[in-house]
Amino acid sequence: MRHHKASLSTATSVVNRSETLSLTVDGQKRKTSAFAAQVFLYAFLELISKAVYSHGPMEVSGGLESLRALHQDLIALEDGQLRNIDKLCGELRAHIEAFKNLLDRPSKSDTSRKKLQSGTIQIDESDYAVNEEFQESSIQLADALDLDELRAAKLLVDAQSDAELLGRSTIVSAVISYHERRQFLLESLRMLLRNAENPDCEDFLRQEYLDLVGEILEIKDGPARNGSLFTRKCYKAMADIESWIQDLAERYQGTLALGQPIALEYDEMMGFQQSSLAQQHESLGAIVTYLVKGNYTSIEDFFKLLDHMPTIERWSHITVHYVPSIAAFTSQYGSPDNGGSLREARMLHKRIMDGRDSSPWALRDFQAAMISWWLAEYSGWYLEQRLGSPVQGVDLEAEAGARSDAFFQALKDGAFHCTLVICSQVYPDETYDPARNGLTEYLLRETPHLPTQVTGTNALFRDLLTEQIESFVNAFISNMPDTLRQFQITEDDQRKKILGGIPSQARNTLYDQDLHLERFLVIIAYTFDQRTEAAEAFWEDPDSNLYGFLQWASKRQSTPRVGAFCELLRSISHGEECATAAHKFLLEQSNTKAIRLRRSSSLNWGQIFSELNLYAAKIRETPTSSRPPIRYGGKPNAGDIDEPESAVMLECYLRLMAHISKESSEARSWLWTHETFKLLDVLFTLADVSVPPRLQACAIATVSAVLTNKTLETSFLVWNAMDQWASSPNSSVLAMSRAGKPMTPMICMEEITFEALSKTFDQANEFTRLLQILVSPGTDDIGLHDALPFPEQLGSSYRMPGIEPYIDFVFAKIFAAKPPIVDDPTQSRLLTNNVLNLAATCLAVFNENLVILANRSSIDVDTAIEASSLDAYARLHPFSRVMEWMFNDGVLAVLFAASNQDLNAVAAASPSSPIVLTVLGTIEVMNRILDLQSTFFEILRPLVKLQTNGHRHPVHNPTLASFEDSVATNLDLVVNLSLYSGLGNQELAINSLKLLEKLSSSRRLNASLTLASRQQPSGNRLVGVLEQHGDLERVRTSFILGMQYDERELDLGPGAPGWTIKSVMLDFLSHCLAALPDRPNLAHAILGFACTGATLSIEPDGSFARGSSLFHSVVRIAAEYPDGLDNAIQLWSSSVRQKAMRVLSILQASPLTSALAMAELRAADFLFVMFLRQAVITSDTNLDGLSIQDENFVQTDSALVLEQYLDQRCVLLEYTSSELRLVATEGAPTLKARVLSTLFGSTTMLDGTQLPNVTVFELLDFLGVDFAAPIFSPLSRLFTEMDFTVAFDPYNGTAGEATQTHLVEQLLALKLNEVRKSGYLDDAQEQEKALLDAEALVAFFRTQKTLRSLGYVRLRTLKAWSNLLALAIGHCDLDQVGRASLVLQALQTVMPQLERYALESSTEALILAKLVQALLFHVDLKSSVLDQTKVADLADDRFFNIFRTCLRATNVPEGDINLREVLYNICFRYLTSIAQPSSLKSYQHNISQTVKASGKKTIDIICDDAYGGTGTCRASAVLFLEALTATAVIEKSNYMVESLARTNFILVLVEAIRDISNELRDSVPQDIPLLLSYYNSKLSLLLTISQTRPGATQVINAGLFQTIRYSDLFSVDPDLGISIADTHNTLSKYYRLLLAVIRVIAAVLISRGAQNQQTIEQTKQFLAENRTLVVSVFKRQAGIGAGSGGEDSTMDSVDELVELFVLLMTSTEFIDFEDQQGTKRQRRKAFT
Repeated sequence: MRHHKASLSTATSVVNRSETLSLTVDGQKRKTSAFAAQVFLYAFLELISKAVYSHGPMEVSGGLESLRALHQDLIALEDGQLRNIDKLCGELRAHIEAFKNLLDRPSKSDTSRKKLQSGTIQIDESDYAVNEEFQESSIQLADALDLDELRAAKLLVDAQSDAELLGRSTIVSAVISYHERRQFLLESLRMLLRNAENPDCEDFLRQEYLDLVGEILEIKDGPARNGSLFTRKCYKAMADIESWIQDLAERYQGTLALGQPIALEYDEMMGFQQSSLAQQHESLGAIVTYLVKGNYTSIEDFFKLLDHMPTIERWSHITVHYVPSIAAFTSQYGSPDNGGSLREARMLHKRIMDGRDSSPWALRDFQAAMISWWLAEYSGWYLEQRLGSPVQGVDLEAEAGARSDAFFQALKDGAFHCTLVICSQVYPDETYDPARNGLTEYLLRETPHLPTQVTGTNALFRDLLTEQIESFVNAFISNMPDTLRQFQITEDDQRKKILGGIPSQARNTLYDQDLHLERFLVIIAYTFDQRTEAAEAFWEDPDSNLYGFLQWASKRQSTPRVGAFCELLRSISHGEECATAAHKFLLEQSNTKAIRLRRSSSLNWGQIFSELNLYAAKIRETPTSSRPPIRYGGKPNAGDIDEPESAVMLECYLRLMAHISKESSEARSWLWTHETFKLLDVLFTLADVSVPPRLQACAIATVSAVLTNKTLETSFLVWNAMDQWASSPNSSVLAMSRAGKPMTPMICMEEITFEALSKTFDQANEFTRLLQILVSPGTDDIGLHDALPFPEQLGSSYRMPGIEPYIDFVFAKIFAAKPPIVDDPTQSRLLTNNVLNLAATCLAVFNENLVILANRSSIDVDTAIEASSLDAYARLHPFSRVMEWMFNDGVLAVLFAASNQDLNAVAAASPSSPIVLTVLGTIEVMNRILDLQSTFFEILRPLVKLQTNGHRHPVHNPTLASFEDSVATNLDLVVNLSLYSGLGNQELAINSLKLLEKLSSSRRLNASLTLASRQQPSGNRLVGVLEQHGDLERVRTSFILGMQYDERELDLGPGAPGWTIKSVMLDFLSHCLAALPDRPNLAHAILGFACTGATLSIEPDGSFARGSSLFHSVVRIAAEYPDGLDNAIQLWSSSVRQKAMRVLSILQASPLTSALAMAELRAADFLFVMFLRQAVITSDTNLDGLSIQDENFVQTDSALVLEQYLDQRCVLLEYTSSELRLVATEGAPTLKARVLSTLFGSTTMLDGTQLPNVTVFELLDFLGVDFAAPIFSPLSRLFTEMDFTVAFDPYNGTAGEATQTHLVEQLLALKLNEVRKSGYLDDAQEQEKALLDAEALVAFFRTQKTLRSLGYVRLRTLKAWSNLLALAIGHCDLDQVGRASLVLQALQTVMPQLERYALESSTEALILAKLVQALLFHVDLKSSVLDQTKVADLADDRFFNIFRTCLRATNVPEGDINLREVLYNICFRYLTSIAQPSSLKSYQHNISQTVKASGKKTIDIICDDAYGGTGTCRASAVLFLEALTATAVIEKSNYMVESLARTNFILVLVEAIRDISNELRDSVPQDIPLLLSYYNSKLSLLLTISQTRPGATQVINAGLFQTIRYSDLFSVDPDLGISIADTHNTLSKYYRLLLAVIRVIAAVLISRGAQNQQTIEQTKQFLAENRTLVVSVFKRQAGIGAGSGGEDSTMDSVDELVELFVLLMTSTEFIDFEDQQGTKRQRRKAFT
């Protein structure tokens, strides 16, 4: 046992963490209400317990992490996503002891308390010294949990790390950990038991689960009664939880009653405990149910449960948790099918019946429900008629009568009422079905509802409950048919008497009538709803009891029973097969007589049509003003249509018709083509304004249903029918129209219809949904969205055509109505969601690309689209009007209000709840507005305004220039989006982050908050609003949780929610940072930086300083997240790392964050960890299942994997370069040596361990693998002349000119439409061929896009690699030999690639060539040290190979001039540094012969570049020619002079002297240095040429002296020089030019020799003509005159000029010549 005394610092830490254990808020109190503060806590636990995020390893107390992992794996198993079953079984076995001790809770004890107060306690075999404050906190925790004090102390110690993560005190964190542990264990056990009882589970796996259950219950090697003991422990735990919850409530109420303030954390903890305890109670109820179903219990356990039930005094939100176990017990021990005995069943029956009176439950209706469930199961023992009684002395008939009487008594006590309440209210009302709710309320009447918290039960628990109710339904139908028939007889008799006016003692009105059969039918409807597999039992066997029940129940139905039966039939007709079966059932029950009769003997289509026609006819015949309202219940009224329940019946007819037509294509087609039933006519008649709202809504909903899988033609039919219904006036309506208004009757009727529709929720909601369905694309839409979703002339007979009135009605009268239509929050959210769906659909189905293609392509869009013209499409499409409404002040107010939902409610709601759907709807609409607003403002709004000529009523706010303007005044949206992203709802998180990404990238919204006094900006406004609300830390924490890495994601793959969240979060960070890299923004704040003004900093005590910020989580993802599984790099896993690396790249490259990010990355040893992970890419590397050699590689996701992997490599290389520069700048030799060691193959860990890694040379692997581009077959004749230029985006900043494949697809679709309309594709085979060609063409463009992207990232990576290699060799501290060896190794790696790519003149070659150039400058090639080493021969050969390769590369046809410039420089470096006389080894290579072997074209290209090249290339080419010429001189070869003469380049060089003055004068100042450099290089080349006799001859023959004379260089005032645009140091530049020219003259003179009298004479003449300048130079050199002296550089040139003039004079005997000729000095001629 380890023993240590806690140090003072440790004890202090415990004390410090315990200072806040008093359930109060510490000094960092948030400025939020207790209610709002719970949001983060619940969201955090939601992320963990529901495993919506796959969290990474966190240090959580008490083995909580392993339990969380087990729970997640069990959930994955149930979802069918778990791959490693063996791992799960191992986890389960590892927790067997935890399951056994799950329900053991050691209570407080004096012994433990005394041990705690002694000051020393032992936790996990370690001794701790604790202070008084910690002891007090432990006692408080023990009191709060009624737990042993030492256990409480351990919880407190373990919870300290969690407290920091949660941002809560240690005691609250301990409470959370305690309850979480229990909940994880309970839920895991529940799922284990469920899987053990799952018949669909594989046999071997199920046996494994059964063995595990046996070990947990200790029945595998122990007595069977241990199962009962465990069950009873569950009972006790449930009872304890009930008491615990009651105690918490009393304590909370007591605090309120005393008027004491409730601390924030106390309020949080109380709410959390109540919620968690309720979940634990629910799990226990489910566990007991599975134990009963698994036959692990005994009949005595049922007795125990029955004894406990009377103690429950009232319905609460946890009472319903007993329902499944009670129902399971009744089925297990009451049914003859579960292995029990009749004797036990009779004993239990007696106990239950006696207990009805002797031990009544406080919840009498619950007891009655239990009795009804029992009787249904128990009656199965007596179905078979046998001779004699199975039990002696028993009258079976009497018992049957007694059971029947007991059942009826149970009904009187509320059995079916209770069961129906449970079934109807246990499911959350997310879809809000008003018609079903109306029927249910009618049947329940004044039965009290369950507490609202019941609807918060787990979905799996609800499924378990309905399975048990299903067992009761089956048993009742099968075992008590006589009782069922008695229901019908009794109720029919009552109804006849009431309708006939016969008085009865208790039944005088229909409201008092028994409706037990109807309730049973609706119970069945709730039980089987949305459970397709269970419902199939009704249809599988026509001879089954269930199908027989359907046939029986469909006959001789009363009005309310018709409605109930329709609900039943609707619930069992989900799915195509069941719905078609229901359709056929209604057809089978039909007959010719039934269609003609008012009410047939059984329910069928004929009866439904007959009654709907009947009521529709009455509506048409009766004037609107005289129609009485249809009542839903209550006493009969003479004015009612027929019976008081008629409206309910009609609603159920319509709901059944709607449901079957929606689910079954066969039924839907049959309804549309029915000969006698005019579908649309009847439905829109029943939707008349005078019809009760709910019935009207059902009629409209049926229209929506029959539009399932609609075509455009079907939509047009409905639009025309609806427009006629909305605008057709009648006399009564005209009478009600307002007089004096200038409007047509049709417009008046339309307004009346719209006003009636906006009166109630039901009508408005269904009508909005119908509009949304009508504007959505039909099944015949190929994705082009080129047709208007309505007839173009709709309404043109009485108003402007289009659906603008409908859009205006929805947004003005429904969405932005003042006051709102409904007050109920659920109804309001549902209505809002439907309006938002309509808006999103209208925006989504508008194809903005049609406008682009019409302007930039050759396609005749007007002809190709389905609309009559593009003008009509743009003018009439609802997109424009909806966008106008999106900028309406009232609509914006509602839109932002809808986005601002209660965070606590959103966190607790299911993904399909109205509140979540509303938030998702607002986010989707906002996203689409941001995407499409430029199209609206720049194209559509001006166009529509121009064409409507002012007839359109404007609804938008003209002051809003963008949606961001409205967001700027509603910045709470940013807060909400940030918090929504961490609430545990995957879809909500994804959409919130995408919208937040767009908003946080907006410069308009990211403007700094500048004070009025013009001081320094106070910070980013988006960050400021988060800080103002106190939510920044919560947002940071939710991002950190979402970024945690969990190995289970690898098992789930891309379907893992954790992977999806990480991917979207990283996208948000990278886009936000890339949009504003140099300004503090929201991404910086969330990453953990403190935004102060225009700078970033690190908070001393913040998460960044502690190493626990989001930034550090991203670093861990980049460093630890795997690239794939099974030695394969996979797309989904590689993408996460790539995105994390991209975020880090932006941070380390930005000046704003570089210093901070680089410091943290260095502290994390990021560079070394990443290099250890690097692997070499080969042609056989498995990339998402394919190798690079695969012929389909570039056409699959494997190419994207390679792109992502290279991008990761690029980021690493760029970061390493930055780190190396920084290390060199800071002067950290040890770290620099470590970095360089890693680059060259060996990583030194902090402990000194040496680990091998790939070298920087090996990281050029990607350049050695090739992938073939696809060969595209010839185009179809239809597409040969198409221009796809519009589909290329030249402004794409990531991959050059990127192909927009969606535009290609739309271009081809338009072309096919155009051709089809012209009649060229009448033949089916031609159509098929054209479609195949189009698909092939799209695939080709998609592949080309992939190739461009790959090429782009490969170039970036190559550039990063080249920069890093050059830096590494430049900064390595080696001697000349060592550095030369590294350079040779680098060249060995680079040159094969350069040789390969240079011949293609690609960009890769340019990068490699620049690297070679840099490498050559890192070696002292002239050093004699190299000649004394073994590397000398190798270096000489390798350098000569470089020269030969570069020389050959310059001869590439149509090569890149930039590449040639670098190649010239490399060759120049080689020739001037190696091929020198001092190096004897260099002469084993004949340079001139090599040049000659390369061909004449090589010299031609070099000369062309030297003459007409751009930029510095001219000078580089000239220098190269000079070096070649100089080398040829050394090698005594005339090849270069002859080649230059052959190309007339010597003449060009000489003639260039003539233009020097003019060009220098006319050039702009910034070009002067380059121009002078170019002239100097030319003159230097002339000098080299002139140093040989043939060269000098060519120079003289080219007219050297004549050109000099014409240049006027020597004719100007030597004290002023020539006129140069760059006036800086002009005289010095002039003298250097003179010097260069004089050198050439001197070289020519000397090379030609003293015997060449012609040259001597020309030189004499030159000196004579320029005597004045010569004299001035001599004077300046002698310090005589005004021009004497000057800058040192000028005087150096003057000195050398004097020497050269003396040389010329001496060589030509100029002095004697002048004396003899008596030369008269010419007057100086100035140059201007």
